[in-house]
Amino acid sequence: MAMNVGAADDGEESLNSSINTTPLVDVMLVLLIIFLITIPVVTQSVSLSLPKERNVPTQTKPENILLAVTKDGDIYWNTKRMPDVEALVEALKKESVKEPQPEVHIRGDEETRYESVGRLVVACQRAGIAKVGFITEPPPNVVQ
Repeated sequence: MAMNVGAADDGEESLNSSINTTPLVDVMLVLLIIFLITIPVVTQSVSLSLPKERNVPTQTKPENILLAVTKDGDIYWNTKRMPDVEALVEALKKESVKEPQPEVHIRGDEETRYESVGRLVVACQRAGIAKVGFITEPPPNVVQ
């Protein structure tokens, strides 16, 4: 805080207690310029067309293939346990030649490693399956 101390006309000393705001304005202008320069750099990104969220109820058809993976990585085709991924690929290849091609629905335990689900997706890709979906538990309805 800057203060001017000087003698008054009538001989008494009086204090000028006004605040010098010039340094404050200088700092604020410098910060404003810095923010104006850096904001365009931060907001730059690649322009993408992101997919829209859809919450469509699953239409269970008898020809759909339901795959499940447990938290231990065991793979099930409906309720039948598959011995390994290669057996799954061979079974999916037989299904992929059908017209219309069935959809594959993957259900994974919430404690399943992503690697286990990824193996199922790769197996579907190797077998030539075009449509793969993931089945999840719908969120609970929150009453407000």
